[in-house]
Amino acid sequence: MNATELRDKTPDQLRDELTNLKKESFNLRFQQATGAMENTARMRQVRRDIARVKTMLNEKAQAAAQ
Repeated sequence: MNATELRDKTPDQLRDELTNLKKESFNLRFQQATGAMENTARMRQVRRDIARVKTMLNEKAQAAAQ
């Protein structure tokens, strides 16, 4: 997921994406704790995707406020 894909989405779609990413993050943490995790790099990708989505939401909120 990159920033250009996120800029095309509406704030509601971004919130849905954020919810899905947070659920995935929870599941990955659970897998790590139980030792069932196969792709450890996915945790880093999910964390960064969450940050990207939050950034886009903040940018859209600032643009709407102006």
